[in-house]
Amino acid sequence: MLNSSVSTTVPVPAPEPSGHAALHTRMTAAGTLIALGIVYGDIGTSPLYTVRGVFVARPVTEAVVLGTVSAIIWTLTLLTTLKYVFIAMRADNHGEGGILSLYALLRRLKLKYLYLPAIVGAAALLADSIITPPISVASAIEGLQMVKPDLNPVPIVLVILVGLFAFQQFGTAVIGKLFGPVMLVFFSMLAVLGLAHLNQEWSILRALNPYYALHMLTANPGAFWLLGSIFLCSTGAEALYADMGHVGRSNIYVSWTFVKICLVLNYLGQGAWLLQHLGRPLGERNLFFEMIPGWGLLPAIGLCTLATIIASQALISGSYTLIIEAMRLNFWPKVKVLYPTDLRGQAYVPSLNWLLCAGCVGVVLYFRESSRMEAAFGLAVTVTMLMTTILLAYYLRLRRAGAFWIGLLLVVYFTVEGSFLIANLRKFTQGGWLSVLLGAILLLVMTSWIQGRRLRRELARYVPLADWLPLLKELHRDESVPKFATHLVYLTDSANPRLVESAITHSIFQKSPKRADVYYLIHVVTTDEPYTRTYHVETLLPDDLVRIEFHLGFRVDHAINYMFRQVVTDLVKNKEIDITSRYHSLREQDVVGDFQFVILNRTLPYAQSLSSWQRLVARLAGVLRWLGASQQESFGLDNSSLTIENIPLLTPERPELHLSRK
Repeated sequence: MLNSSVSTTVPVPAPEPSGHAALHTRMTAAGTLIALGIVYGDIGTSPLYTVRGVFVARPVTEAVVLGTVSAIIWTLTLLTTLKYVFIAMRADNHGEGGILSLYALLRRLKLKYLYLPAIVGAAALLADSIITPPISVASAIEGLQMVKPDLNPVPIVLVILVGLFAFQQFGTAVIGKLFGPVMLVFFSMLAVLGLAHLNQEWSILRALNPYYALHMLTANPGAFWLLGSIFLCSTGAEALYADMGHVGRSNIYVSWTFVKICLVLNYLGQGAWLLQHLGRPLGERNLFFEMIPGWGLLPAIGLCTLATIIASQALISGSYTLIIEAMRLNFWPKVKVLYPTDLRGQAYVPSLNWLLCAGCVGVVLYFRESSRMEAAFGLAVTVTMLMTTILLAYYLRLRRAGAFWIGLLLVVYFTVEGSFLIANLRKFTQGGWLSVLLGAILLLVMTSWIQGRRLRRELARYVPLADWLPLLKELHRDESVPKFATHLVYLTDSANPRLVESAITHSIFQKSPKRADVYYLIHVVTTDEPYTRTYHVETLLPDDLVRIEFHLGFRVDHAINYMFRQVVTDLVKNKEIDITSRYHSLREQDVVGDFQFVILNRTLPYAQSLSSWQRLVARLAGVLRWLGASQQESFGLDNSSLTIENIPLLTPERPELHLSRK
């Protein structure tokens, strides 16, 4: 029986700022302006390329113009407004949104394979983050060809993108304040442009009737494949859901009303312009910039460029958040995370930043024109949307919704999103293969890491801690063993406080006996709530062994070294432990004893005893561990107080090597 003389559960200090909570409970003018700058960059810049993609090589006819604009309006209504704003945003996890937040909310269902749609959707969303910045920025910069036809936009696009990624390490706290006002002006420009051309051709209002979208798809041969371009109008819907935690549901409700009106007006204006230019395909002409009078072209290009940079910044920041969530949920290898500013949520992931930068540069150099990039754009997002639909169905099940409503959700959105997916698959050979390849690579990383962790858990051996407590007490008192440290700290994976890894007992008693005055076992539990910060303490042996269990939300930085110091400080204040040095000369001067962390690197030296599949998983996971951050970096441990030991996970029986003594 474990001797638990002290058992406490208290919150770790540093509570969540009250301002964040306020975002989710009330709507403010400032919050709405911030939402304009953070949430809508991707979907807001879609008018630069969506309609143009339909008519690049297709003759401009009245039926297709009306059908295209109608399909865009109803896609924004069904997908963005109905699915994401009215349904998905109610599936929040304590105010947080996004596919991984939704999965964390659903983990309580205890379904074995529920993580699969979550990681497929996350991988596809990351793949989209590599393609969206190049196509957005290129679409804006190509407007300069209206002024200077022989201009090569590629170098300008590359400079903007590389500069944007290089700036990430400094944080965006300062320029982030400009995002809202810039996007307010940008959306206002969209609305004014649309109204100006709508006033010249009011007949385009017929496109508000969904009949024209259905008629185009059924009556025009090959029109179904136009859905691949039409879908681009809604590519920012998933980001809208993911950014809910930054700005709050109420602010998105209000700001989306304004944004949708501006988008619809602009698309109607583009349709009105097309109805006045029936005939030949657009070819190289950029429809959006054709609508702008000559005197306003350069200011409009500048404003569009700023908007696309903001859209790219939002995707980059969203990718950081996604990877951090994936790490906390053990879907991604541990990588270094930095916090360049004090602004909440301002994280910087160096490895991901330069991976995205290299991908974006490669996309620009390979496709060179935004019209060609469209072939690679959209396919990944449709996959993410389908995965979100699956998880939303489980959310309705969690909320005990009727089978009719769950079935209706699946039928409607599998039909709509499935149609977009099929239409986008036609782009596969034209460049869509790139998004599939990127998504597949990212998915391979996630599955390899998940399976590798699962394999290590299966091979790990746990022993009853009670069996070792008497020996630990004796070792503590045995002065013939040199003292290893005053306070010795181990990280344990054991969720059961009455069990401990055999690797830890091996390290303390056999590897090299480690005598200490106080031993600590630290266990970290990642909760389904995003910002949980509590800890639980059990004194297993008074003055000898303490177990600390941290309960941290999946969006909380696991800075264990920092949090451990807070806990020790609390325990000292409560007189539950004494951290003064046990050496007499130092104790008289009230000198604090030393703390030493031991990190166990669990190796697989006998991998030949595993199956072929297990060996493959172990090798892939090993490569990812090598490429990622060490446990020392992940937990913020100091080199001077850290010992790393290699402990074999598996020591199999080898009967074929049995020896006989002569």
